[in-house]
Amino acid sequence: MSETADLKTIIRDVPDFPKKGILFKDITTLLARPDIFKRVIDQIADHFQQKKIEKVMGIESRGFIFGAPIAYKLNAGIVPIRKKGKLPYKTVSATYALEYGTDTLEMHEDAISKGTRVLIVDDLLATGGTAKATAELVEKCGGEIVGFAFLIELEFLKGRQNLNGYDILSLIKY
Repeated sequence: MSETADLKTIIRDVPDFPKKGILFKDITTLLARPDIFKRVIDQIADHFQQKKIEKVMGIESRGFIFGAPIAYKLNAGIVPIRKKGKLPYKTVSATYALEYGTDTLEMHEDAISKGTRVLIVDDLLATGGTAKATAELVEKCGGEIVGFAFLIELEFLKGRQNLNGYDILSLIKY
């Protein structure tokens, strides 16, 4: 069995969550397995090991779970990307479209400086809206995006198209 197929068998499908017609990919079953969680972190960190990453941007909230240990493995800082109003200091923001309306992400304005080499991490690439908004935050501050890392990519939502030109790693594709 391939490593990807193995990971797919560990993730639980929850039908009709958070609403009817959605098949939710529940990663808590993967997170509960230290051997598997370690393997995921190692695979992502190994992919970017030679890229001289200085900061890992973890997107709220599951991006924090993956971002922190990846930052540790890469000897990089971790920067939380939060929803509007959650950070205590001066922020930069980026607004992005949702299915019904918009949302806004923020990071501290001093979290990175011009030329900082950045890896953006989240658990899931769906439409690419949050990842693209995070890229906008990094670029507003002059950071250099080295790549994106995701545990799961829902290919049928074509989120990768919103991130053209970047190195994108997704371990599991549906």
